[in-house]
Amino acid sequence: MSLKDLAKIVDEAALNAKPISQLSLENEFSEKEAYEIQANSMARRYNRGEKLVGVKLGFTSKAKMIQMGVHDMIWGRLTDKMLIGKNTNILLEKFIHPRAEPEICFLVKKEISKEVPMSEIKQYIHGVAGAIEIIDSRYQNFKFSLEDVIADNCSSAGFVIGKWHNVDTPIEDLKMDLYINGEVVQTGSSKAILGNPWESVVAASRLCAQYGQVIRAGSYIMAGAATSAVFLEKNQTVKVEVETLGTVQFSIQ
Repeated sequence: MSLKDLAKIVDEAALNAKPISQLSLENEFSEKEAYEIQANSMARRYNRGEKLVGVKLGFTSKAKMIQMGVHDMIWGRLTDKMLIGKNTNILLEKFIHPRAEPEICFLVKKEISKEVPMSEIKQYIHGVAGAIEIIDSRYQNFKFSLEDVIADNCSSAGFVIGKWHNVDTPIEDLKMDLYINGEVVQTGSSKAILGNPWESVVAASRLCAQYGQVIRAGSYIMAGAATSAVFLEKNQTVKVEVETLGTVQFSIQ
């Protein structure tokens, strides 16, 4: 199949919340070609009216890499349709097998079109916030290769952002708890995100520049998970509490 044909398959799986077999089982494609599939599938979303609002990093913690059986950092695109308001009720039927994970989100102040060193990165960021990402692989049984997950836009499905804080707020080693119906189910530290969440922003600038993706002012950068993801079910309230950054939550029905 052509890369555009593969993009159509993975896009329709996400659109209809219907699982598919791994693309790589019957089609051989490289990591670079996987990103082309991702770009083509996202182009289909843009044509339906979705707007690009940011990027996300994946596999930025050892826990996440172990859970998913991969060993490399990846990135995907975020759209306005994925952005979920705080305290919102969402329907489980919108997803295939969703999972939630605690993250740090960054708000971009000025356009990032090149790799930015750590010494300059704060100049490009307006603020930081605690956040929750909902991931939802379109592949059956949540099983995939590195190339498969890249093609599937890194399992991006939804994200919720908490209160914004000043860019100079310390975030290097904050306790992060994930609650389901008031009970802590995962505890971690922001340090698990590449040793420092700011490293994730630097990595985003490098990876996006490598693939020609400009990160516009006003965009979001989701830094990656601080813990393993937790499977979601109906009638759950999902909350993340980040030390000094506060809480953010949503409910699933």
